[in-house]
Amino acid sequence: MDRPLSAWLYCRIDAPEDVYGVLKKQKKELYDYADQKGFTVAGTSEDLSDGLTFDRPGWKNFMEAVTAGTVDVLLVYSLSCIGRDICRTMVCLEQLRQSGVAVYSPLEGALSFSFQKTMQDVISHSGFQQR
Repeated sequence: MDRPLSAWLYCRIDAPEDVYGVLKKQKKELYDYADQKGFTVAGTSEDLSDGLTFDRPGWKNFMEAVTAGTVDVLLVYSLSCIGRDICRTMVCLEQLRQSGVAVYSPLEGALSFSFQKTMQDVISHSGFQQR
């Protein structure tokens, strides 16, 4: 019998504090999504940061779990929670792929690691579409 995949829930907002409970809402949605997909939650972390750097405590906690080999899946609310610099985010996604970590979002499904597919997803979810 195969073991369920272990997931890490990562939440991030660009704010100095979470006055509206956005992180709590993201985390609840990610727990529900993990349950729906049959993932076991191995850990969670969160950051209050602009997302332009990956030097964030919550992200570092996640990467430590990746290095330890205890995570199969990263769950994020959306791709933008990983990072706001698309080039750096693509490098990060490729590193995760090479480490055997899949990335999922309840809004975007399984996140592709191809640059072209990711750009199509970003454009289609941003409302900036060709006319």
